[in-house]
Amino acid sequence: MAEDLLVKKQRFELPELRTVGGATIRDVAVGYETYGALNEARDNAILVAHYFSGSSHAAGRYRADDPLPGYWDSIIGPGKAVDTDRYFVIASDTLVNFNANDPNVVTTGPASLDPATGHPYGLSFPAVAIADFVRVQKALVDSFGIRRLHAVMGPSMGGLQTFEWAASYPDFMERIIPVIAAPSFNGWLTGWLSMWTQPIRLDPDWRGGAYYDGIPPRAGLEAAMRIMTLHALHSEWADTAGGRAVAEGADPGDIASTPFAIDKTLEEAVRARAPMADANHMLYLARANQTYIPGAGAGAASVADGLARIRAPTLLIYAPDDLVFLPEWVEATAETLRAGGIAVETAKLAGPYGHYNGIMRIADAGAQIAAFLARQI
Repeated sequence: MAEDLLVKKQRFELPELRTVGGATIRDVAVGYETYGALNEARDNAILVAHYFSGSSHAAGRYRADDPLPGYWDSIIGPGKAVDTDRYFVIASDTLVNFNANDPNVVTTGPASLDPATGHPYGLSFPAVAIADFVRVQKALVDSFGIRRLHAVMGPSMGGLQTFEWAASYPDFMERIIPVIAAPSFNGWLTGWLSMWTQPIRLDPDWRGGAYYDGIPPRAGLEAAMRIMTLHALHSEWADTAGGRAVAEGADPGDIASTPFAIDKTLEEAVRARAPMADANHMLYLARANQTYIPGAGAGAASVADGLARIRAPTLLIYAPDDLVFLPEWVEATAETLRAGGIAVETAKLAGPYGHYNGIMRIADAGAQIAAFLARQI
């Protein structure tokens, strides 16, 4: 692992944040990581925004013996598609980050202490929007003295943040790379996001979000994470993860159990991550996605209005087998941007992981990403 990029989590603080909804949040903090060096002209910076259950850990390792690197390590680093010998990359945690209990995550949300009471906010924390995530990122970028970003990019919810950047700050970046994301989606995805989170609300330990002085809703959170994980994958993956087989030693006649191998695979994957997650944070994240409008931070009232504000050349990367952001939504976005005079390229990611191809197979688009970043605008 001698060649691995070693990184550290840093902390950014704002005395207060005025949200799109009109609330004021005091003592806001998010974590961030940087890779590469900011040049003297301060014009080589790329912002990377993360996906729904991700964090700012986009590349490298915190320690040489870490079992896994950041989620986009295959494209971020020296000599890679996002070449840190050339670019200065900033990746930040979001508000209400999913992994609120992870010591490597810094985030303000319902699990944080309310300065006014000294107790966790719970559901008294104001609803926040994707645009609020970007407002915090903008303040972070400004703190470096950066006046224009070379690019903004990110997968899934990170792609939504990318569109928000381009619509609310259209002159602040040269280009954008939204990955496995579409700003225009319908009630089908809205309903799915409600399905993701419903098990949390049904868990009696949730207590209307007021569980911080007692037992957290572990069962509801784990069930929610299993639904989210399976939705984001594809049937081709499921066949490699047990298919229809019964788990060893399980009894398919026991109606009270979940005896199938696929169930066990999902349970094991979720149990490894659930202790780092916070149930209320998942609810807030889902709502931020459900209410998303690109350009909301600049007053856009509709998706069409927001997309009309975008000026940045765009590389849209998507997975044809994506069951979260359907490919036809991405393709419709490309046509809308082109109709508005924006130069748009597309790239497709094939593989067995469905939506997660945007994480697992992103290196397949590495050459196109590198060329797009290097192109003179």
